[in-house]
Amino acid sequence: MTTHLELGGSFALPGTSITLKRMGYGAMQLSGPQIWGPPRDIEAAIAVLREAVAAGVNHIDTSDFYGPHVTNQIIKRALHPYPDGLVIVTKVGARRPEDKSWVHALSRQELIDAVHDNLRNLGLDVLDVVNLRVGGMMAPSEESIEEPLTVLAEFKRQGLIRHLGLSNVSPDQLAEGEAITEIVCVQNFYNVAHRDDDGFISDLARRGIAYVPFFPLGGFTPLQSSALDAAATALQASPMQVALAWLLQRSPNILLIPGTSSVAHLRENLKASTLRLPAEMIAGLDLVGGDAKGELRAGNHR
Repeated sequence: MTTHLELGGSFALPGTSITLKRMGYGAMQLSGPQIWGPPRDIEAAIAVLREAVAAGVNHIDTSDFYGPHVTNQIIKRALHPYPDGLVIVTKVGARRPEDKSWVHALSRQELIDAVHDNLRNLGLDVLDVVNLRVGGMMAPSEESIEEPLTVLAEFKRQGLIRHLGLSNVSPDQLAEGEAITEIVCVQNFYNVAHRDDDGFISDLARRGIAYVPFFPLGGFTPLQSSALDAAATALQASPMQVALAWLLQRSPNILLIPGTSSVAHLRENLKASTLRLPAEMIAGLDLVGGDAKGELRAGNHR
């Protein structure tokens, strides 16, 4: 029998009737290798989704360019008709050519096609939240987001999208976006070792806007990984659980979307929401981020 967890408490998206559990689920890994094609075991993927919802997860992060199309089709097969309160957050702004690369898809027609692909493959009449994905693979760039976001704002006025968010953006791009439409969430690269968004997160928290970090264990150096391993050993937990727990305790507006294609790994991730890091451990892990910034500064002078 699946146990319901508190999942880190909840967070209400600003200006909406949506309240999300802070521990959600990211569906990217449900497709095949390199996020391409079907998984080896579709029934196992379906089981992961159903287990997540049974455990109380009400926030699933996805995109129709995962697969492409495959992940959303699996979500539909596993969960449609969707239970009350389940919020599916998708993203647009990229596409997957046959060479399996990731390229921008920010033209008006590409965005129109992407919205309709998401609606069709998820089996929905309206999308709860759509994030506009811009920038590079891991960091924002500074180009204007006015044209693509205006396209999505038109869909919102038409009633095909309820709410909009941004992914891989800077504070200046958020300000540009807010001049066009309400923004309920920001999704950027951030973890205990990569802390460029510290000030951004604090500002968003003051304003009640959700922050959704991706790659919670991405880009660690061996030294940083050792610090995380030591904390995990002390708590009899896994490094991933410690990294997720640190994020939950970092700021109340942080929402997590760890992904996996394994039911056992899913349960391990969800249990991270029950892990409490003592203050001295948090202080030690905070230094990992400081070390990362120091290495970056040193690297700039080489």
